[in-house]
Formats: sequence, C-alpha cells, structure tokens
Amino acid sequence: MKFPTTAADHSAEEYVAGGDAGASKTYPIQAGALKKSMHCVIKGRPCKIIEYTTSKTGKHGHAKAHIVGIDVFTNKKLEELCPTSHNMDAPKMTRTEYTLLDITDKGEQLSLLTYEGDVREDLAMPKDADVSKLIKAGWTAGKELILTVIGAMDEEAVSSCKEAAK
Repeated sequence: MKFPTTAADHSAEEYVAGGDAGASKTYPIQAGALKKSMHCVIKGRPCKIIEYTTSKTGKHGHAKAHIVGIDVFTNKKLEELCPTSHNMDAPKMTRTEYTLLDITDKGEQLSLLTYEGDVREDLAMPKDADVSKLIKAGWTAGKELILTVIGAMDEEAVSSCKEAAK
C-alpha cells in the first residue's frame, strides 16, 4: 500500500485505506472487576472463570488476581496470574438456538434450521459426550430438538440440547 505524500498523490487508485471495519471479538475488562462465572480470555482462548482469588499488595505494590478458567470449547483448564489493576480481554459471547433437522455424514454433521428459515450445515456433533448422547438419543426417538450454539472469537459449538415445547 502506498501512502500519499503530496496533494498530487491523492488518487483513488493508489490510496486505499486498510484495516478491519468489523467489530472486535473481545472487549477490555479490568482484572479486578472479574468474578466467578464470568468469561475472559486466557492464553488466547475464551474461558469461563471457575476460580478467582486475589492476593494482597506485595513489595512491588500490585495486588494479583489468580484466575482459573475452563475453555468454553475444549473444556481444558487454563490459569492466569495478572495484577488486578491491569486490563484483560473478555470475549463477546453469542448464544443462538436452532432446530435440529438432520444428522448427516455418519452421525458427525448437524443440519440445523434457523428462526429465519435458513439451513445451517457447518456445525459438527459436539465433542462433549453427554450432549452428543442426548442429541443422538432424542433424534432416534423422533423428538423435535432445540440445540443451543455458543460462539466466541470466530468459533462456534453446540453446548446444549433440549426438547422443543409442543
């Protein structure tokens, strides 16, 4: 990209501003404002906080927050130690419900119906064995199922399953 240096260089063909016009996937939050069951980013992964403790100010003057979280997609435990006065990132979480239409590709791909009537076929069966069993059992029993999909930081996964109200 060539940046204009003089008034003559300001032609539309040469100067195109770059950058991301979309919204950020995270927002800043002070480490001291975090609480148990909130979400934060630990080691680049969106996590739900399961344990939060603070230490008193030491000889360097900062109280520290010890944060233990579970990755919302992989269920791995991650830890972070951060001064309470510093900012951390919190993921922008989304939660959407879809109706299950079909289970395809040897039981690994899901076909989902949105409220707008569109079909989504880009989500796989959840890695969580309990949720997968619920989906497969409900599907083989012929029940109409509603699946909850959580999303954060360009990832999505099915998090829960319930029977549709009749």
